[in-house]
Amino acid sequence: MTLQVDIRKLSFINEMAKVGTNGVADNMGKLTGEDARMEVTKTNFIDVQDIKSQLDAGKRVGVRVRLLDEPHGHILILFPEASAKKITALMLRDVVDDMGNVSGKMARSAVEEMGNMMASGFIDGWADVLGRAIDTAAPQLVYAPAGDIVVRTAGLGGDDLALFFDSELSVPSYQIEAEIYAFPDLEEFVGMVNAIEPQTA
Repeated sequence: MTLQVDIRKLSFINEMAKVGTNGVADNMGKLTGEDARMEVTKTNFIDVQDIKSQLDAGKRVGVRVRLLDEPHGHILILFPEASAKKITALMLRDVVDDMGNVSGKMARSAVEEMGNMMASGFIDGWADVLGRAIDTAAPQLVYAPAGDIVVRTAGLGGDDLALFFDSELSVPSYQIEAEIYAFPDLEEFVGMVNAIEPQTA
């Protein structure tokens, strides 16, 4: 398996991250009626075992979405527990008057819907750039320490390396935080990147 990326194509990987997170922000903006921003602060190929050491021990709730088409793999959308509570309030604001009456099942469903919405925006952005459809399996709700979720998800692909996006979501009135991790099949992903014709001035 070759994972050597043509040096001329490295900017394309950053563009993939940018387009994907812009899709997330667009979907969040439609939901909240505000300008949502998601900034990618770092994109890197990183050893799976090193990811866990870079994450805090706090629990996360979110969704894992499997890509059924190239570049296959998984996308993770994770929220800190405080943000998950805000998401529940946001998603149920038009149907529940007293959030104290919200059941655990309703709260999980709200977070799952939000996570799936964000994952769809991310994947649609990738599909546009690659000029192909990317179908997905039904989202799977996850709840555990961040490092455990990330390592478990990365392990599903059997790769020792993962494509790691460090990103921050900002929705001003709601103070929602979210994290995105992409785990494409690395051989397929690198092959697709290397197949892209470099832009010439």
